[in-house]
Amino acid sequence: MTANVAPLPAADTKIRVMLVDDSPIIRGMNARILDKMPSVEIVASVSNGQMAVKRMEQGGIDVIVLDIEMPVMDGLTAIPLLLERDKNVKILMSSTLTQHGAEVSMRALQLGAADFIPKPTNIASVDGRNAIDDYRRDIVEKILALGDTVAKRKGRTPAAPVAQVKAVGKDPSTIYTGVRTAPKILALGSSTGGPQALMQVFRNLDAPLACPVLVTQHMPPHFTQTLAKHIGDVAKMPSREAVDGEIIEPGRVYIAPGDYHMTVKTDGAKVRIALNQDPAENYCRPAVDPMFRSIADVYGKNALCVVLTGMGRDGAAGAKVAAEAGAVVVAQDEETSVVWGMPGATYATGICDAVLPIKEVAPFINKALKVASHGAR
Repeated sequence: MTANVAPLPAADTKIRVMLVDDSPIIRGMNARILDKMPSVEIVASVSNGQMAVKRMEQGGIDVIVLDIEMPVMDGLTAIPLLLERDKNVKILMSSTLTQHGAEVSMRALQLGAADFIPKPTNIASVDGRNAIDDYRRDIVEKILALGDTVAKRKGRTPAAPVAQVKAVGKDPSTIYTGVRTAPKILALGSSTGGPQALMQVFRNLDAPLACPVLVTQHMPPHFTQTLAKHIGDVAKMPSREAVDGEIIEPGRVYIAPGDYHMTVKTDGAKVRIALNQDPAENYCRPAVDPMFRSIADVYGKNALCVVLTGMGRDGAAGAKVAAEAGAVVVAQDEETSVVWGMPGATYATGICDAVLPIKEVAPFINKALKVASHGAR
């Protein structure tokens, strides 16, 4: 009989990880990367979902790096069973950079996975970056961010604690007053946990909206195309990857394509999408900051910017620029964020008009547009 793993003491900041992949090469690569992290401990390494579910019965796991296609039990089958044994565990899917990988990863997120990480296809340099170096940074950052969230929810001290904040939401009717006018554009930025949050927001918007919607979600190519399709299915509005040079129109959703920053620019009385492959910002392309900065330039006080769950600081600096131009800024609260990095950093700038649980974001947007439609006071 296997003995149960003793619970971690409250002051322990170690993040306990289980690797699940039928490839010993991939498991070995991940183990070598994570073994160098003093705050991470690999407590299990198994080759299929069934073994992972069995190991969960011993407890003591914070983050699972889970492959999708495996013998005996695949990743999609395993997800609900793993979460059934520990609702707080965070699952990081290991995905291929293909259209099929994107579709399956979106399904995994819908089943409860927190995020995904694309497997490196080669070690060649891409745009001056080494693919393995990018993968190493991504998996470490995601495990640290997810692990700290789990640690806090399990009553342990996270390795990088964030500031406490009580969600405060101002009534939109008190925001759209004075110099504030009707929002002529809605822009949302997100990362880890973002697809699930975006689905909840779009599912509850009073569509079609009287303004266009721009979304930047940290995702690679193929994945953003799939995200656009899924958003269109729930939003009751047309949704697609943005196309460089197209005129943006009310009631439509434009998704930043993977590997491209999405911005807007004026063309006479019209506003067009402008895509570029400028250097990554906050290690991301697409990044939220360029989108928010361009919206500040074009729309100023007529913009409504929303920062949803995600690790890192992307969106905070751009939201500050937008707020200084008069835009309304909303951040998701810590309790409902998978990772309170991006919205937490935005809150820390002191420019948020509202910090809201995810279930209140869509009602806030609906009311803001409704208030504005009757004329700003």
